[in-house]
Amino acid sequence: MGEVGAVGEVEAVERFRRRIGVPGLVDVHTHFMPERVLRKVWEYFDAVGPLTGFAWDITYRHEEAERVAILRQFGVRAFTSMLYPHKAGMAPWLNEWAAGFAARTPDCLHTATLYPEEGVAEYVRTAVEAGARVFKSHVQVGAYDPTDELLDPVWGLLAEAGVPVVMHCGSGPAPGKHTGPEPVRRILARHPRLPLIVAHMGMPEYTDFLDLAERYDEVRLDTTMTFTDFSERIAPFPASELGRLADLGDRILLGSDFPNIPYPYVHQLEALERLGLGEAWLRGVCYENGARLFGL
Repeated sequence: MGEVGAVGEVEAVERFRRRIGVPGLVDVHTHFMPERVLRKVWEYFDAVGPLTGFAWDITYRHEEAERVAILRQFGVRAFTSMLYPHKAGMAPWLNEWAAGFAARTPDCLHTATLYPEEGVAEYVRTAVEAGARVFKSHVQVGAYDPTDELLDPVWGLLAEAGVPVVMHCGSGPAPGKHTGPEPVRRILARHPRLPLIVAHMGMPEYTDFLDLAERYDEVRLDTTMTFTDFSERIAPFPASELGRLADLGDRILLGSDFPNIPYPYVHQLEALERLGLGEAWLRGVCYENGARLFGL
C-alpha cells in the first residue's frame, strides 16, 4: 500500500512524481475547515465503521499547520479547502473562514461553499467577487436537492463565471435522499456550461457519471479515494470502464480527501498508477489538467 511514515512517504511521493515526470501535484479535493468543524468530521469518521464495514482510521490527524506542511512536502503545488454546511446559516461564515485561510495559505485555491437557503445567490456572488476559485457542494451531508429552485441562479452564476464546483453527488459511502446521477442530469440540462467536478468519480454510480462527462464538455471527475484498496472493497470501479477512463483523461483530476483518509497519501497515487493507463494519462490527472483548469 505504500510506505507509512513521514520521511519514507515523502520519498515515495517524490519517486512517483519523478517516474511520471511532473513538477508537482494539483489536488482538487483536500479538506481544511475551522478546527471545531473538522473535529466533528473526524468524530463522524471514527464512528463510520457500520456504514462501510471497515474501520476508518484517519491517517493525518494533525494540527492545521502540520497538515499544510505535509502537503507541501509531498510536492502538492495547489490544493483546496473543501468545507460544507449541513444546515442553513453555516455557509457564509464557513466562506469567511475559507477566505482567510486562502489569504494566509497562498498555495490553497480559495474555496467556498453553499446551501439552498434565502440569500444563497448573494453570498455566492460575494465569494466569487472576492476571488473564490472553486466551490464545494455536498449533497449527501447537506441532505439537499441540488435542483432546489434556490440554487438554480447559483449554478447559472458559476457557469457564467467559469468557477468549478466540486459536488459530492454519488451515493457512496451511503446513499442519501438526493444522491445519484438524476438530479445532476437535470442541472446540466439547464446549465450545460457549468464547470462541474464530480467528487469520488461519482462512486458507486461510476458509469452514469462517465456518461455525463462524455455528454458535457465542462464535466470533470476527481479521483478521490477511487481505485484504492479501501474503496475497491466497498465500491469497485468496473474494469469494463477503463477504456472510457483513458479516453476522458483530460477531464480526470487528482483528488485525495486528505487528511481524512484511512491510508497513506501515496497509496492514492499508486492506485492510479496501477491502472496501467500510462504516464501521459497520469501526468494529466496528477498535474496538467488541474494546472490548466485553474490557470496555474
